[in-house]
Amino acid sequence: MRATIWHNPKCGTSRKTLAILQDRSEVELTVVEYLKNPPTAEKLLQLYGDAGITPAEGLRLRGTNAEERGLPDADGDTVVAAMVADPILINRPLVETEKGVAICRPQDEVLKLL
Repeated sequence: MRATIWHNPKCGTSRKTLAILQDRSEVELTVVEYLKNPPTAEKLLQLYGDAGITPAEGLRLRGTNAEERGLPDADGDTVVAAMVADPILINRPLVETEKGVAICRPQDEVLKLL
């Protein structure tokens, strides 16, 4: 099974989710450090669509200026454009497998995708 994690190595939940994936021998893993290699707007829209959530639901509020910028109430295109420009706004970790996509908070959410 292939899996991609949109990972922030400074995030404890992201590290724990990555460890779960690395411990699975059946998982062919791709790790994307999204702060260094941000996803495109198209990719974010695809990920959120596959996860069944809106861009606002994928928005990281803690430790960001998202609320001050009015992003929780903004339209999806505005939120995605802000995330592409400032990827710290992307809630993590996002994991994508052929079974779907999820923000794996808490980290055990990743088990539903395996």
